[in-house]
Amino acid sequence: MITLDTLNQWLTTPAETEHLEFKEAKQQFDTTKLLRYCVALANEEGGHLVLGVTDKPPRRVVGSQAFAAVSDLNDIKARIVEKLRIRVDVIELLHPDGRVLVFDIPSRPMGHPLDFDGAYLMRAGDDLVPMTPDQLKRIFAEKEQDWSIKPAMTGCDGEKVVQLLDTQSYFDLLNLPYPATREAVLDRFASECLIERTGSLWAITNLGALLFAKKLEQFDRLARKAPRVIVYDGTNKLKTKSDKPGVKGYAVGFQGLVEYINGLVPSNEIIEQALRREVKMFPEIAVRELVANALIHQDLTETGASVMVELYDDRMEISNPGKPFISPDRFIDEYRSRNERLADLMRRLGICEEKGSGVDKVIQAAEVYQLPAPDFRVGEVRTSVVLFAHKEFSDMDRNERVRATYQHCCLRYVMNERMTNQTLRDRFKLLENKTESVSRAIRDTVEAGKIKLADPEVSSLRYRSYIPFWA
Repeated sequence: MITLDTLNQWLTTPAETEHLEFKEAKQQFDTTKLLRYCVALANEEGGHLVLGVTDKPPRRVVGSQAFAAVSDLNDIKARIVEKLRIRVDVIELLHPDGRVLVFDIPSRPMGHPLDFDGAYLMRAGDDLVPMTPDQLKRIFAEKEQDWSIKPAMTGCDGEKVVQLLDTQSYFDLLNLPYPATREAVLDRFASECLIERTGSLWAITNLGALLFAKKLEQFDRLARKAPRVIVYDGTNKLKTKSDKPGVKGYAVGFQGLVEYINGLVPSNEIIEQALRREVKMFPEIAVRELVANALIHQDLTETGASVMVELYDDRMEISNPGKPFISPDRFIDEYRSRNERLADLMRRLGICEEKGSGVDKVIQAAEVYQLPAPDFRVGEVRTSVVLFAHKEFSDMDRNERVRATYQHCCLRYVMNERMTNQTLRDRFKLLENKTESVSRAIRDTVEAGKIKLADPEVSSLRYRSYIPFWA
């Protein structure tokens, strides 16, 4: 839903992006220009063209009379469909300072760039320019490369589709009413690339099966994609207590998977102001975010490999097949999805946010629970993150202190704040007489090249603040 609150958030954005464009258009807006912007935004995976707002910050609403009549809006929507073959929604917002028109432009179809009179357009700053040959080549190759839309099972009639896929959960997770007819259900699933019509029958795509299968084992090539939860006795792999693979698709089984893992995590009893309460060894929010990340960012083209959650007496390891696209040092401030269709749908289903804030939440939860900093590791074929049980600052080794200091510095930076000796002492819950111990951790982290002085001119130790090396 695009509301006045949405508009007010957009007004505060520091700059236009490839997904957001503002135009004053006080009296009118040229139809040809509108069509060109629709093409450019669609080619950049969709976005919003906002009329009636100044395009330079500080932005303000000036109101627009473009396409003022109801018939004008209907005509322009029909013209877009006729010319570009995409459906664009138009939302009219009545702001106190004037009428604002928002064109909600969807992404181009996978593997098909849009053109206007033969020109494949994209945005470059304030201009619209032709896409480069390399960009076009990548788009045309998408359909071949996109594992998610390849068929997991073919030759299904409508009845078999709803037998194999939990269609009810899709509508429940999106808070939508379940359609009155099976055809409407199938059409909706087809629009999401969860199924694809092949003649008079349907093919269930890898994406559809992976997210909504009632039983993943019914899809031969996807059975090994089910996440595994393994519990070990002790701190090594010598003795296994339990080894349980998942059954359902990721979307329909996610909540149950997280609850199952949290049920296995031991609790510690603590006393606060004479009251006893049970606290899980690992924060539930951290478990949820890391499991979601592992499912979404795995390399789905790897065969015979799955997401694994391994519980030891002193730690939890969550791993997925494939190496990340970005350095683990940048997980907290950068985001790049390996599986865009999967990530987009998981976001809309409420399972992840797709804006890179998951790792922030994990690190923040670790600090609140006074845990050692999570350790992000990249192996030859897998990426893993380790959550550790509580450990006192005095028991941490140099590497653990450096990792915690760096992550705390990153967390402060993305919150538009700076790390100081004081904030780091607060992170470790240390008294003021431990200032030198914290200063040593900061020096070690600077020497490791992980952080740097925010202002090298400041000579006073008391007023020094720090930022990550990449800032």
